[in-house]
Amino acid sequence: MLDGGSVRALVAAALAEDIGSGDATTLAIVPAARRARARVVAKAAGVLAGRSVFEAVFQQLDADCRVEGKDDTSTLQSGEVIWQLEGPARALLSGERVALNFVQHMAGIATRTAQFVGAVQGTGVVVTDTRKTTPGLRSLEKYAVRCGGGQNHRSSLDAMLLVKENHIAAAGSLEQAVQLALRAADGRPVEVEVRELDELRQVIALGVERVLLDHWTPEEVQRALDLRGSRRRPQIEVSGNLTLETIRAFALPGVQFLSVGALTHSAPALDLSLLFEDAGEGEVV
Repeated sequence: MLDGGSVRALVAAALAEDIGSGDATTLAIVPAARRARARVVAKAAGVLAGRSVFEAVFQQLDADCRVEGKDDTSTLQSGEVIWQLEGPARALLSGERVALNFVQHMAGIATRTAQFVGAVQGTGVVVTDTRKTTPGLRSLEKYAVRCGGGQNHRSSLDAMLLVKENHIAAAGSLEQAVQLALRAADGRPVEVEVRELDELRQVIALGVERVLLDHWTPEEVQRALDLRGSRRRPQIEVSGNLTLETIRAFALPGVQFLSVGALTHSAPALDLSLLFEDAGEGEVV
């Protein structure tokens, strides 16, 4: 689940950015006592993520706002009503854009993730995200990946040790970098990026938990799997410009993880609309 305190802080910052000193149009036109009902409609098919964030927007504006309808991970059809809202009209109008911005982004990530997961269905390979996230929004984006059926890679640099090409260059050698990482791991997993089969041989001998094959071809990945043989370690993670068209070719028997930066950095927003309902004069704007 998302951390409630983090969600409230993100929502508060977004509302402050959007509203500024006040929603001038709404304050000028809408009486303070006016109440309203509205609905959120999916304008495209997808997977839902972000209900708690959506609700937090309106709750911060007025605790009398209510949201009813679908929960996260729900599959959406185009034209489907997702949520019904009820509350003070000013709050619904002032929160509309911020609430939709959050949910459209999160649902877009969940939808894209579900597409990638579906592309490798039946192979047993796990689709994971990366740290290629929007600064400040990582917790929301990684939650959305989970809603879409994917799994999270490390959420921060202290979660595991991942020795990459530049670490090896800075340390002076692959063996030196890996030995230092293993010494400092303190129970955390150690993963190492390898660029060729000779490096994979070294890493296997050193006993790391996982190796990363970045921008390898399916044929090269198969050779790496053959070299590892029947060993259970290291686990194999493949990354590097994986697309919906190419990802299944990398879901080879023996590959454990396919990490896809595009889940978070390139997912298009899911198109949603918030529409007020006409419930009679004096009640709805």
